[in-house]
Amino acid sequence: MTVVIRAATRSSPLARWQTDHVAQLLAAVDRTIVVEAVVVSTEGDRRIDVPIHTMGGKGVFSKEVQDAVLDGRADIAVHSAKDLPGVTLPGLRLAAVPERADPRDALVGASLDGLAAGATVATGSVRRRAQLLRLRPDLAIVELRGNIHTRLARVGEVAAIVMAAAPLDRLDLDRDDAYRLDTTVMLPQAGQGALAVECRFDDSLADLLAEIEHAPTRWAVDSERAFLAELGGDCDLPAAAHATVDGLDLTLTGFLATAADPYTQAGTDPEAIGRSVARHLVAS
Repeated sequence: MTVVIRAATRSSPLARWQTDHVAQLLAAVDRTIVVEAVVVSTEGDRRIDVPIHTMGGKGVFSKEVQDAVLDGRADIAVHSAKDLPGVTLPGLRLAAVPERADPRDALVGASLDGLAAGATVATGSVRRRAQLLRLRPDLAIVELRGNIHTRLARVGEVAAIVMAAAPLDRLDLDRDDAYRLDTTVMLPQAGQGALAVECRFDDSLADLLAEIEHAPTRWAVDSERAFLAELGGDCDLPAAAHATVDGLDLTLTGFLATAADPYTQAGTDPEAIGRSVARHLVAS
């Protein structure tokens, strides 16, 4: 007997890949499960001529997808974890975080050292802008919006663009002029490279979704989201966080543009570490 799970998702090729990937993970748990996509248009998708940080941050890519679950049109929501605000919306639970892909950013078009003095680089992220200008104050930074293919098409018009590396792998778009930036060079957005699956808070589907969770990735993402929640910001904040997990030990590095340097802390409580790193950066 087939079990149908309706998954709210954005319409982009990347979002559909992510939903298909979650469907494959669930089918590996139970072959009777079929995932049907419920395609939702978000404010961030509709207003591609407006910088993300002026529209209210991460919620512009998640709110309508979450609403589809809350009002019963869908059973689950599939997100890029980096698109979620730091605090889970009332009525929902973050039920699963599958294993993370490459969390790094990529500079497409030229390497950081290969960019000419005064070169123009495009990015829609205030986080990337702040870190790029710390590394190369001579660069001219311009706005970048649109889906993956639209953004990649800007290469040539500008010397380079900056984007998350994971979509290049997920959509088979990796290229010779894509230079992945180590997390010690550019710290990623909280949740970057990971997926997040939400369901209604009281839904028994949470038990099934827990089967596709990757515990080390969940701990890392929980710590990064706690960092973001403590700062009270989302895409409109020039902040970054990346956690790594070794056994039961977690190490989080956070960045805030107003602080002198990134800050790293280790421990065993993901949320406590995330909030502590944020408080340190605010105070520094």
